[in-house]
Amino acid sequence: MHIDKEIDTRGLHCPLPILKAKKALADMVSGEVLKVVSTDAGSVRDFQAFAKQTGNELIDQQTEGEDFIHVMRRR
Repeated sequence: MHIDKEIDTRGLHCPLPILKAKKALADMVSGEVLKVVSTDAGSVRDFQAFAKQTGNELIDQQTEGEDFIHVMRRR
C-alpha cells in the first residue's frame, strides 16, 4: 500500500494522536493516504469514531507489538 505521509504519535495519549492526524490530513489532498503509529490502546476506537465524524476513510488498523497502526485516506 502506498503511504503519502506517516506520523509517529508513540507515547502520546488521547486526544493528541487524533489532533496530530487531523492536522496532517488538513495538509494533504483528497485521496492521499496517512499512516499513524500510536501506543495508545484507546486510539483504535478513537480513529474509528474520527473517521465516521470527518468522512475520511479508515482503510486499515493493525496491532504490531505495542504499536497500533491506523491508515486513513483523505476525503
